[in-house]
Amino acid sequence: MTLPIEDRIGLQDLIADYSWALDTGDVEALVACFTPDARMVEEVFEDPDIWDGHEGIRGIAEHYRNAAGFPGRQHHVTQTQFKPQPDGSVKMRSFAIVTECEGEPPYLLRFTGWYDDHAVKGEDGQWRFHRRTVRLWDGEVLKNFPGRGEWVPRKRPDSLVIRR
Repeated sequence: MTLPIEDRIGLQDLIADYSWALDTGDVEALVACFTPDARMVEEVFEDPDIWDGHEGIRGIAEHYRNAAGFPGRQHHVTQTQFKPQPDGSVKMRSFAIVTECEGEPPYLLRFTGWYDDHAVKGEDGQWRFHRRTVRLWDGEVLKNFPGRGEWVPRKRPDSLVIRR
């Protein structure tokens, strides 16, 4: 199956809208990137975080907007692969790099990982995430390398502890 160029651009816009909303603390713009029944999963730290629906997405957005260690981060997403599905949805995977731009350069590379996404097109013609999972660059994605392929949970920094 091929993906029309208009849909590819729409999906790239969705990814950009997500990153800009998250990194500028725009809670409602982040919520608008997701379907009402969406699920966002962060498989980064020892206990994966799961955020369901618009209220869950609003919760993650508010958390990061208020987390002391988050302002100044920039999410860079690249090398997106688009896999159209028979039902018209699209599965994607992308490289993710997060920089931390605080104080004077040189800035920090804070995270390398990947997004595993499933997007759907609404009746309004807009693409939205139905499922979005962020993972570290380890685990299953490295299964073709000898001795690799197991996910190693990381300890969450105190500045990113989620308080519910």
